[in-house]
Amino acid sequence: MEVTLKNITKEKENVLQNLFQLYQYEFSIYVPSVRVNSEGLFKSVNLKDYRESEYYHAFFILADDRIAGFALVRESNDNQPSFIEQFFIMRYFSGKGIGKKAAKAIFKLFPGKWQVLQIKNNYPAQAFWRKVITEYTNNDFEERYDKNDDRSSIQEFEA
Repeated sequence: MEVTLKNITKEKENVLQNLFQLYQYEFSIYVPSVRVNSEGLFKSVNLKDYRESEYYHAFFILADDRIAGFALVRESNDNQPSFIEQFFIMRYFSGKGIGKKAAKAIFKLFPGKWQVLQIKNNYPAQAFWRKVITEYTNNDFEERYDKNDDRSSIQEFEA
């Protein structure tokens, strides 16, 4: 399956907002405060930085030209590492290597220092990112737990 990244244009932000509902639904199992409002919707994603800053990038992840998910990335600046802000692959695409290919493509787009964080108890995400980063860096990365953020897992490496 061919995996590509496609920049999300202003005209397609509504599609990202739709996908973000699915992302938050899946994420809500790990964060009890993520809940729907009285209209049955989760909070929308704030895309202001992605429209206005050259350091923020929003991508659709495509599998054979079909939307499989999205990635929101903050590119390094002012000695800060690049950072995966949000990363989502829809369930019916999971387990097919799409997320791994997309993550590696993102790392190649933004060479330099990277930091990837997964929240506490999101063991599937922790396992996914450890495996991807281990392969991408040939096991040359540091991992630590953020004591200030309730033991979130953080991997740091050079791409």
